[in-house]
Amino acid sequence: MHGSKRSRLGRLIVVLLVLLVVSVIFGVSLGSTTTPPSVVVKVLLSHIPGLSSWFSAPETAADAIIYKIRLPRVILALFVGAALATAGAALQGLLRNPLAEPYTIGVASGASVGAALVIVFIGGELFGFALLPFAAFLGAFLTALLVYRLALIDGHMAVETLILAGVVMSSFMSAILSYMLTLAGESLHQIVYWLMGSLGLRGSEYFIYTLPLLVAGVFLLCLYGRDLNILTFGEETAGQLGISVERTKRIILLLAALLTGIAVSLAGTIGFVGLIIPHLIRLILGPDHRVLLPVSALGGGIFLIWADLVARVATAPVELPVGVVTAFLGAPFFLYLLRNRKRSGY
Repeated sequence: MHGSKRSRLGRLIVVLLVLLVVSVIFGVSLGSTTTPPSVVVKVLLSHIPGLSSWFSAPETAADAIIYKIRLPRVILALFVGAALATAGAALQGLLRNPLAEPYTIGVASGASVGAALVIVFIGGELFGFALLPFAAFLGAFLTALLVYRLALIDGHMAVETLILAGVVMSSFMSAILSYMLTLAGESLHQIVYWLMGSLGLRGSEYFIYTLPLLVAGVFLLCLYGRDLNILTFGEETAGQLGISVERTKRIILLLAALLTGIAVSLAGTIGFVGLIIPHLIRLILGPDHRVLLPVSALGGGIFLIWADLVARVATAPVELPVGVVTAFLGAPFFLYLLRNRKRSGY
């Protein structure tokens, strides 16, 4: 990495880390009732081992709201946003298409079907916290596998065919979801609200159970940054440089399906995070996936914190689905990318 790029990367990371701290403070501070940022900082510091004696916070209503309600939601937004942005960046690099993300190739729709089946026909708590994320991941994985198989031509995955197959599968899964809505009965309101996306769907215990999988998935995808860089030169060149091309494709698709499935099980359908953030980071830092993947994770988390904040305060006391907020931002951006695709370098 050249000195100027390294310097630009360093400045961007510092800016993002500062923005992350500010985002967490404001995300916890604002809501149906506003807590001063100074109180938020004091409460947060009082729960850090070693600092509690310096920043003692009494057991007040503000402490309970901050630490037990709002902070878990902000942390959830951070990790769900990171998962979706990382999956989107990896899929864009793998498919060499700036329009690719979990929602445009059908993976998220498959996760939605898997989770909706549990909500409508079984009930998410029947087998504890593991059932819903497992069903969502299974739906995402099976959809990704089917799309991958449809895209195989003579043993090799055709990128253009995979994208078309993803669009078809997304439409098919949407039809299945519509059919399940007619059978939902008492679960109709829950599943409709869940499909629109919300970070208030799950308790902190559920999130803690799935957090290690999110962290592992993001970390493993970031390890494939070098392989994605080499794949951009073409599959034949990548094979000559020692990359197991088909194996790498399968692993990246599997990890993207894992992250998407867990994100959908935690927060419902939240689109466009995996489209907007990787593209913006790519415009600033370039296409090096060794940098793009981890920085996209950080940017995606920050973006979703603010999107959720807008969802909570824009029409308070009524809360908007966060998927509506991201769609308002993402749909025009998608059209912009579609119009300028010839200049994107893909």
